Amino acid sequence: MNQEKFQATIGYQFKRVKLLEQALTHRSFSRNINNERLEFLGDSVLNLVISRHIYQREPDANEGELSRMRASLVNEEALAQVARDINLGEYINLGGGELKSGGSRRASILSDTMEAIFGAIYLDSGFTQAQQTILFLYNEYIQTLADTETLKDPKTRLQEFLQAQKIDLPEYTVAKTVGKSHNQTFTVTCRIDTLKLQTSGKGSSRKKAEQAAADRAFQKLKR
Repeated sequence: MNQEKFQATIGYQFKRVKLLEQALTHRSFSRNINNERLEFLGDSVLNLVISRHIYQREPDANEGELSRMRASLVNEEALAQVARDINLGEYINLGGGELKSGGSRRASILSDTMEAIFGAIYLDSGFTQAQQTILFLYNEYIQTLADTETLKDPKTRLQEFLQAQKIDLPEYTVAKTVGKSHNQTFTVTCRIDTLKLQTSGKGSSRKKAEQAAADRAFQKLKR
């Protein structure tokens, strides 16, 4: 692992390099010294940094709007995208099984490791430095943050649309699940009986599949 290159990429030089090594070590590589505890800490640090930033930046936003903005920046896919921007997968220590199954590209592993790095920076240099690094890595996504209406997840948008029309809410059903437990694909149907409308969506989790199905239903209803 080229530690110097990685530290230059994130704009931070660790005082205690062991913290960086731990942050980049997945449980599949070492059960005793891995990044799970740092991930736990980094998750809280990230949420506080993003919450504080958007609270100050959006003085007119209400609690719900602030929550949606934060969620769009700290969810698994957002974290994984930040990780991809810095080619984090190249630096993660993974066990043989995870390497063979493409673990270095998996969103869950990338996002967890990203949080672990934030936790490690916090322990190494404190909150101010962690905040500086997070805002540096997130700068593009913060600057292009969508409006609060757009940030509503598809299920919420569909529900609010149906409620406004006094139409019964949809039912979601898992139609199919394929793949092994660590790499499954779900197919979910979204059915609105009153409108005789049914759509389907796929995703790496039931929640993502439901969101995909809801988005298709919402797009059809908007036409």
